[in-house]
Amino acid sequence: MTDGTIDATAAAPQATSTGIQIAVLAALASIGTLATNILLPSLPQMAASLGVTTPAVTTSITVFLLVFAFGQLLVGPISDRYGRRVPVLAGFAVFIAGSIWCGMAYDLPTLLVGRAIQAAGACSTSVLSRAIARDLFTGPALARALTLVMIAQAAAPGFSPLLGGGLDYYFGWRADFVFVGIFALLSAGAFALVLGETHISTRIPLNPLAIGKTYGKLSINRHFLIPAATVALIMGGLFSMFSAAPRILIEGFGFTPIALGLFFAGSVVMVFGSGMLAARLAPRIGLDRAIRIGLWLAFIGGVAVLAVAYFHGNVVAFIIANCVFLLGMGIVNPLGTAQALSPFGSHAGAASALLGFWQMMGAAIGVGLAAAIVPQASLALGIVLVLATLLAGVLYTLRAKSA
Repeated sequence: MTDGTIDATAAAPQATSTGIQIAVLAALASIGTLATNILLPSLPQMAASLGVTTPAVTTSITVFLLVFAFGQLLVGPISDRYGRRVPVLAGFAVFIAGSIWCGMAYDLPTLLVGRAIQAAGACSTSVLSRAIARDLFTGPALARALTLVMIAQAAAPGFSPLLGGGLDYYFGWRADFVFVGIFALLSAGAFALVLGETHISTRIPLNPLAIGKTYGKLSINRHFLIPAATVALIMGGLFSMFSAAPRILIEGFGFTPIALGLFFAGSVVMVFGSGMLAARLAPRIGLDRAIRIGLWLAFIGGVAVLAVAYFHGNVVAFIIANCVFLLGMGIVNPLGTAQALSPFGSHAGAASALLGFWQMMGAAIGVGLAAAIVPQASLALGIVLVLATLLAGVLYTLRAKSA
């Protein structure tokens, strides 16, 4: 048997094992966005069932995002001290308990408590998916792993509205919580079987003052600060697009809810394709050049969205403009994440937590601006995309100059 045959035979199980590991990480990363967007088609039915208005019941999403964002700041340092396995499994347990609570809620306050519990669990699995990837992979392999994980995280908000609409139509809105609870249970089993503990480096003492100093040092370290802030700005643009699209497409272009769901699904296909492109670009031309290309594409897409809104373009032009933005976003997000986390192996949990916090805050700001900056939804979206991508591009240029 030749040496080449031996190498090929040995590589096959290793590749399969790596693929399974990444699939489990993708499940961990997607739970938070799945639990948020699966509810969107059910909000009117939830409001009617709970005896409140639809705007009132949307606070369940706001509560989830807030707890999700701030909870990450606690989970990361805890995992650096006690490892990944216990926080992840505890997060799954808390999330499942929150899902059961929400499924049994018969008034809005009870639902909000359940959503807070859900978010407290989901933040653990989401933030630690990136830390575990940093534990397992380095260099181009880390960029590829995070690319695939980020694709799954982006797929959840794309496909979950279609899934949620179907569940609501056939079984009612409570079925959404049943589904995400079962999904979490299966993901927890896969995590326990496939990954387990991955944090084998020096454990960091759990000291509030030390944690604050760690976050402070990360926030002023340009190797973390610039790529992390770049990703946060791009994520703000993405979430502003998701939040504005229903108003633009349904009210402006006459889309049906099903057609809107297909638009989100198509967005996922674009993100998937750009993520795969990012995985190929990074090893060939380097992270810096690949990210700069992605930023230019995202900026061009943002300008195109603004032009379509200003000149009252048609729906085809709007969709094409969004696709250009998504192409750039899909390159920047995973590669920027990898670049932010790579230098911080011993503080991977804290770095991942702070990055996740910034991403969620960027998303919240983007959604808020898209809803309030001007009355016309498409014009507001264009302005937010241009500002976010322009600021991200300028910020990332500073990294190149200081390198």
